[in-house]
Amino acid sequence: MELKLDIADTLIPSINCTKPLLIAGPCAVETEQQVMDVAIRLAHIGIKVFRAGIWKPRTRPNAFEGVGSEGLEWLRRVKKEIGMKIAIEVANSKHVDEALKNEIDILWIGARTTANPFAVQELADSLKGVDVTVLVKNPVNPEIELWIGALERFNATGIKKLGAIHRGFSSYGKSPYRNDPHWQIPIELRRRIPELPIINDPSHICGKRELIMELCQTAIDLDFDGLMLEAHCDPNNALSDASQQITPEELEYIINNIVLRKQYIENEDAEILEELRLYIDKLDEDVIQLIEQRMNIVEKIYLAIHEESIKRQKTVMN
Repeated sequence: MELKLDIADTLIPSINCTKPLLIAGPCAVETEQQVMDVAIRLAHIGIKVFRAGIWKPRTRPNAFEGVGSEGLEWLRRVKKEIGMKIAIEVANSKHVDEALKNEIDILWIGARTTANPFAVQELADSLKGVDVTVLVKNPVNPEIELWIGALERFNATGIKKLGAIHRGFSSYGKSPYRNDPHWQIPIELRRRIPELPIINDPSHICGKRELIMELCQTAIDLDFDGLMLEAHCDPNNALSDASQQITPEELEYIINNIVLRKQYIENEDAEILEELRLYIDKLDEDVIQLIEQRMNIVEKIYLAIHEESIKRQKTVMN
């Protein structure tokens, strides 16, 4: 049985954008000058939604955890002077209160928060009766029911401008990506809630800027409704996640070189079939990578056995 949410089809039109929706900005707000610099450059290339981290939940302590509420004033300046919509992450009801007081347009729920139903319910309750856009990132672990559950909690408290962000999933072992895309999960989410806008976050999936272009193209090929990317005026010296941020000019290059493929499809089933074909192509790439990793391990085992054999022969001869 397909899940139905009471979602108004206003997420992208309300931002005055055409598909694909583009959201960009620094991983974290650092200084007022940094915020204004990157916002001006992003607006120049046509970005209408400015994303920025105010409170940064880091994996370990003693890392930069954001400037806090002070940065909200700088974001209000971006909204007033440049005319961009503003998106930030919120993780508790206090964050929500401060965001709403500062007229933030879009609130996103981080992967760590989505994984905690208690935290999600607290946020949903704090937004009851509020007309604001909420984007829910997938949980850190590859669990679609947890993702859908979070969306349901917000929808149940009256949020109609609702969307999902696919930022990949934590995995153990060697991988070219920071977070494994597990493309089958957002594809299944689209099948179960076809009216739900889904935005891809290539920056967090990649973890390194040289892979972002490829991930953007894959997401567009899979018919995601938009992209959320981390852009910084000086990426190499960013205070958080420097390796996955790009300059606004690099983002402009990516936007200009993404191929918007025209798919000649006649109905929804054909569209799903096309998405599954693209997903199979990605699986084939993953299989090739796994085989390569296996062969590398086999070679290491062979060399270790060979070296041990030589040592034994030398011992016998001596």
